[in-house]
Amino acid sequence: MIELRDVYKRLGSRQILAGMTLSVAKGMNFVLMGPSGSGKSVTLKHIIGILRPDQGSVTVDGQEVSTMDRGQLMTLRKRMGYLFQNGALINWLSVADNVALPLQEHARLPKSERDDRVQQVLKLVKLDHASAQFPPSISGGMKLRAGLARALVTNPEYVLYDEPNAGLDPIISRQIHELIAEVRDNLGVTGLIVTHSRACAVQCGDRIGILDQGKLGLQGTVDEMVHSDHPLARDFLGGGAD
Repeated sequence: MIELRDVYKRLGSRQILAGMTLSVAKGMNFVLMGPSGSGKSVTLKHIIGILRPDQGSVTVDGQEVSTMDRGQLMTLRKRMGYLFQNGALINWLSVADNVALPLQEHARLPKSERDDRVQQVLKLVKLDHASAQFPPSISGGMKLRAGLARALVTNPEYVLYDEPNAGLDPIISRQIHELIAEVRDNLGVTGLIVTHSRACAVQCGDRIGILDQGKLGLQGTVDEMVHSDHPLARDFLGGGAD
């Protein structure tokens, strides 16, 4: 379980998080929504220990992230995958080599085992045919699927998704949403998804929380949220519209 309890964080002159409390149970996809600059990505950075709270607690399975040393953080990050916006691939590496990067960093595997694992996750995201291609030659949707393969290659317990459908057309977005749901359902991976997209929230999520003034102003199941008359739900999910 991922838990933030009464977390405060100021960056420069701006108070980004102000009493942020969040729980993500094992085996679920929790969707985090909110205006630009409201603290969504800052929340993700606290969970992987890039940022430390000014006040409050951040725990993963009961372990306090903010007090971990470098070695403990590396151990934690082996259990987590991170899907960056637009895939964040390295242009001069092939798709397969991009996917292999976490294994090279965190796992001492023979090259044959590493290659096998890379092909397994590329097949999972339906990209095994493109393993030898380079990022400049593939589409935005393919880049995102490669990024997801990289996030999954270490068999993580958790994946943090940062705007997983940014810049994609509706058809490709739906394919990405289906993959994220499959990762939860077939691999048992727990997800925390940052998005502005109603479609992403509804198609991928189990619970939705909306940030307001540095903390969750509203949260509930997908059904509760899409049918809510609360102003935050109307703003981000279109009220009762399906």
